[in-house]
Amino acid sequence: MSSLSTHHRFRDPRSTAYDFLESILVRCPGCGKAAHVVAAPEPVGARDRDLFAPRRLVCRNCGLAKAWSGGGVALYRGRNGPATDPYFGVRLWLQAETRHGWVWAYGPEHLDLIRRFVRASLREGIPWYDHGRRMTVVARLPAWMQQAGNRDEVLRAIARIHTSPRGS
Repeated sequence: MSSLSTHHRFRDPRSTAYDFLESILVRCPGCGKAAHVVAAPEPVGARDRDLFAPRRLVCRNCGLAKAWSGGGVALYRGRNGPATDPYFGVRLWLQAETRHGWVWAYGPEHLDLIRRFVRASLREGIPWYDHGRRMTVVARLPAWMQQAGNRDEVLRAIARIHTSPRGS
């Protein structure tokens, strides 16, 4: 019988990056405060929301509003610079640099998932025979974030992100 408490155990909830794209916190290109990229209101009778549904960038601080109505979507894959949102290419609000690379998240729920994964001493992944196991958020984290030796550094970066002012 294991003596580990539940907060030291992590089971992959099979969340993908697409699960966190409904509301993305970004740095407003106008004023530098927190802004949101959200799905634009759809007309009555429109199809279900998807990755390519129209989006809006809205800043409550300066009133900036931009619309994205389609085209390319670029999920951030790099590690040598700040992360950007997939629609407008604007820098994400929830991110911090470490000596290994950037820790970033689209929103608070995404950041919490990463924090729970990194904090856990026992991490249960998806079985090897499951065809979707490599597409989950935690399965796609960089190797340096998954190493126990970097746990404290990654958790400190997440704590810095949590304590940064959110704006409006």
